[in-house]
This record gives sequence, structure tokens and C-alpha cells, in this order.
Amino acid sequence: MLMSTGNAVGAKRMRWLLLFTVLIPIAADTGSVVAQERRATGNSDEEAAKKGKTPPYPRVDVSPLYEVDAAWPQKPKDFQWAAMPGIAVDVKDQVWIFTRSNPPVQVYTTEGRLVRAWGAETVGSAHHIKIDREGNVWLADIGLHVVRKFSPYGDILLTLGTAGEPGEDKTHLDKPTDMAIAENGDVFVSDGYGNNRVVHFDASGRFVKAWGQLGNGPRDFSLPHAIAMDSQGRLYVADRNNTRVQVYNQSGELLDSWGDVIIPWGFWVTAKDQIWVCGASPMPWREDPAYPGAPLSCPPKDQLLVRFDVHGRARQLWTIPKGVDGAEQPGDVNWLHALALDSQGNIYVGDII
Repeated sequence: MLMSTGNAVGAKRMRWLLLFTVLIPIAADTGSVVAQERRATGNSDEEAAKKGKTPPYPRVDVSPLYEVDAAWPQKPKDFQWAAMPGIAVDVKDQVWIFTRSNPPVQVYTTEGRLVRAWGAETVGSAHHIKIDREGNVWLADIGLHVVRKFSPYGDILLTLGTAGEPGEDKTHLDKPTDMAIAENGDVFVSDGYGNNRVVHFDASGRFVKAWGQLGNGPRDFSLPHAIAMDSQGRLYVADRNNTRVQVYNQSGELLDSWGDVIIPWGFWVTAKDQIWVCGASPMPWREDPAYPGAPLSCPPKDQLLVRFDVHGRARQLWTIPKGVDGAEQPGDVNWLHALALDSQGNIYVGDII
């Protein structure tokens, strides 16, 4: 988790689990860009003046106003850490992680204490996770080719797609990556690795429509990797391998496209409609023998967090250090896959390598 440092009021953090990080912000996020006073780390100007020399540039804190909370969470001794592809925060600021370990669904308090865990018998392979307005838990399961709605305690309430059967019709999905839940209960699924489309279901799970195909034109997708919705009902689709975010209304009409800023992997939309995106810088496609069959240039050369407004303007951007596989230091990440913010502005980041 990332936390803000002490040169401003009200520290925020960024929190990592081994494959997960939390950032804590220095100052509470007001929803607008606020200049922060940067304090010099030394008195080099005064020392130079005493010696009659021209002072050098002062040393300043050029961090993005967050610091790492390396102690978060309090990892249960009998849990094994693995890839952390999904993160969500509920209205109580409880942090939900969806991991490729067992148990796959784990819930923690803001302080990092385990609340509950479940899913070993019902999950195939984890991807993204969402919590809806009623507190229900939605999981995108790329192993079983389904999106499922669960109670907070792990009871299956609804299944979209047919478990264990990939397909491209009204009753099948193919490695769905994420889902966005509208105020009326309708669900929009990024049917991502296999089908390159967005699928719209009503609240009862009935198929309504779908749009998209493999390509790089308007309304095309090349691996729609995540989907999110803002307070006005606009849909944001992470068109990952096309290096863009596409914005739609719920009828499937393309409203905007934000290209060549970030290779998008995951979203978090705040109550103030700040659109946070995690991923990597655009780069040439290439094969890497260490990642055979990977659908993107691998590994990414850097790791980014970008905060957009609803018009696609980047309001905040910074890189996070890439670590060495198996030897990561606190604050390092290798493959940013998901992020979430709590009500205090702390950022939780999931790493899958």
C-alpha cells in the first residue's frame, strides 16, 4: 500500500501484499490538482552562502506524495501469497482481494486484519473483482469462463455464462476479465481474452446485447481487460492491446477514446469520478522467451498509475519501481494488474508476477 509522506497534512499510503501494494497519500485528495509545498531535504543554500559560493539546486522530495506501507496486511501464517489480479474496497473500507492462491477471496480491514476468506470450492482462476451497492461480490473467473455474483460470505447468487464452457453466444463467455454493475442492476462484462466484446446482461442475468470484435478501429477491441462505470453511467473499457481506454454509453455508443497514454490493465473510479488506471507505458510489441504465448509485449518496461478526469485529461501520473522477480523490495512491483482506493485516499495495488 502507498502512503503519503510527512511533508503535508494527513498522510496517505500505498499498500502492497507480496504481490500487492498499498500507497498512502501525503494529503487528502480534494478532487482537484493542488500544488504541494516541497521542502528541501538539506540547507545547502545557506551553507553555500556562508562560503560565498553559488548555491546548488536544493534537494527536494519529488515523490508523488505517497509512501509505501510495507507492513500491510497482517498476512495469515497459513496463507500462501500468489498473483493478485483483483482488488476492491467496499463502503466500510474493507479491502477485498481476488488471488490465484487459496482461499482466492480474502477480506481485510483498513488496518490489515483478516476478516474472512472463501472461494476454494467455487473459483477456477481469478481475474477482477467488484463490490456492488448492496455489498454483493462479483468475480470474473477466467478459469471457468463465467462472471458470478456472490453474497459477502461466498454463496453463489447468479452466474453469467456457462461454467467450464467457453463460447461466444448469449449464454457463453470466453475468459471474461471484468464487470461493471449499473445502478439498476444491469451488468456489463468485458468478455476479454477470447471474444473481444462487451456483453450487456439485465439484473436477472438475461442477455441484452453485445458489441465489439477483434480489431483496432472504433468500437473494436484487442483484449478488453477491464471495465468500469462512473456516476453518470458511462462505461470505461481498458482496450489493453490497443493501448487505449474507450468510453461508451450503456447503449454501446462510443463517446471518446484515450489513446497512447498507458497500456491499461485495471480501473478504479472514485465517488468524485476520478478515473484511476494502472498499467505500463506504450511500447513496441515483442516476444520474450520468459513469457511464451503472452498476448502483449512482455515484460512491461515500467509500471504506471494515472489519474484521469472524465474528459480524458491526465491529472496525475507516476511510475512505480520495477522489482526483480523473487527479490522485490517494499514498493517494488513487476506487473500492475489492479488498483483500488479507500475513502481516505489510500491506494491498494495488485501485482501478478
